[in-house]
Amino acid sequence: MGIEEQGKKGKIRCVIYDCDGVLFDSLEANRRFYNLIHAAFGRSPLTEEELRCVLSRTVREAIHFLFRNDPGGEQKALDLLPRIDPRETIACLKMEANLLPTLRLLKEKGILRAISTNRSTAMKPIMERFKLGPHFDLVVTSLDVQNPKPHPESIEKIIQTLRLSREETVFIGDSEIDRRAAASAGVRFIAYKNKDIAADAFIEDHLAILNLISGGENHGDET
Repeated sequence: MGIEEQGKKGKIRCVIYDCDGVLFDSLEANRRFYNLIHAAFGRSPLTEEELRCVLSRTVREAIHFLFRNDPGGEQKALDLLPRIDPRETIACLKMEANLLPTLRLLKEKGILRAISTNRSTAMKPIMERFKLGPHFDLVVTSLDVQNPKPHPESIEKIIQTLRLSREETVFIGDSEIDRRAAASAGVRFIAYKNKDIAADAFIEDHLAILNLISGGENHGDET
């Protein structure tokens, strides 16, 4: 059953969002964060290829990748993390267009909203800075699970905590890691601004999720 058909039957009760690349354009925030780490060790700024490789990883996975040829440096980089003020990089985040109106409309329809992210300690200050707390029913970070995405544990935790079925849940992501997590969890996957990954549906704007899950009602002009 496609997402639109599922929505027409009123079965979707929860939309799960990835954070980076979905809630926020976080390219520059991630660039600044990892460049701060590189600079502390006299390294050159990240290449574009390195930046793409770290975007969907946990910070530990990203540092392991960046310092893969320097095992001693990897531990020193991990030890540096608590001394990096998250406000230095969070300020570079750009909220995606129409996110807040969409979250409000979902709430009005009685649809739960959750986040599954591989971010860790930075998620709390992000939620506070952008006042996202009232807009989400549950946030699961890499600190809340033993296995981060692409393992399905974070999605399964949301399903279990909110007492959902897999058929009632959709996951919006922008990466292959997100797609694999959704597939492993057995939930439908919506690709956001990325047509290069296989998905049950694709959207360019957050408001489009409302059309998918409400049987085609037009919300494109909502602000």
